[in-house]
Order: sequence, then structure tokens, then C-alpha cells
Amino acid sequence: MEHPTRLDRARAVGYRAKGGFVLVRVRVRRGGQRKRAIIAGRRPKHKGVLRMTLAKSLRRIAEERAQKHYPNLEVLNSYWVGEDGKQKFYEVILVDPSHPEILADPKVRWVAERANRGRVYRGLTSAGTEGRGLRWKGKGAERFRPSRARNRRETRRTQTKVIP
Repeated sequence: MEHPTRLDRARAVGYRAKGGFVLVRVRVRRGGQRKRAIIAGRRPKHKGVLRMTLAKSLRRIAEERAQKHYPNLEVLNSYWVGEDGKQKFYEVILVDPSHPEILADPKVRWVAERANRGRVYRGLTSAGTEGRGLRWKGKGAERFRPSRARNRRETRRTQTKVIP
């Protein structure tokens, strides 16, 4: 795309009108998973067809699809632009980590670091952080920090410890 549809939102999430920034509009089908009805005798409640919602948000899926299509770029952020009855539309901001203007800008240079390769797949974007539950505070948030897997390991370790 030449220009963002929502310039105010794009700038708020990190877009700058300079070389190295790429905007992509992604369409994602709305709703949960589409699962085929099984042909076997069991109670409809336990078929596992309805209400099968993904743990990932549609915005996160849109970011991952954009990253898959442009492997030489890195996803910076994204924002909602519209929806209809069947699909949602997001604009994803991608950054070229090898672009000279990006490497010269101290505010965006961090994207070029090796640690930020494939950040969208590791839940490091804004939508990914939200999906991992890291914006929560208070009661119930203990299990998300530093990550769900780490918390699971920690609780398992403390449960098996024999106290004399």
C-alpha cells in the first residue's frame, strides 16, 4: 500500500513515512475454527465442533500471515481497519532490517538486531503480548509471568519437592 488507511493509528503504533517501512493489508476470516462434524455415535455436546475458538487473536494471525509472505521483513505492529460479515481487515506494518534508513534511525534500529528475528512467531508484537496475557495485573496474573511454560515448570518443581 502507498499510504495507511488510518494515519493516526499507524503513527501511534510505530509507522513512519520513510524508506524501509512497508504497509500490507491482510484479510482474515472471522469467527472460530471451522471443524467438520464427525460421523460417529456420541453426544453432540462432546463432538467438539461448536465453540472451538483459537487461543490466538485474528490480529495475531494476520501478522503471522504477513510475515510468512514477506520473510525478509519484520513485523513491527498492526491495527484494525474494517470488517464485514465474513472477514476482518488489518493493516500490518513491516520493517526492512537491512534498509539504510532503518539502520541510521536510532528509534527503529533495534529491529535489525538478531534477537528480533521472527518476533511475530514468538509473540513479541503488541498483539502477541496481549495474547500471552502479559498486560494483566493483579489476581490471576501470576501464572503468565515470565511465561506460561516457565510458570508450569516452576509449579511442577515446587510440588514435587519433599519438605522434611
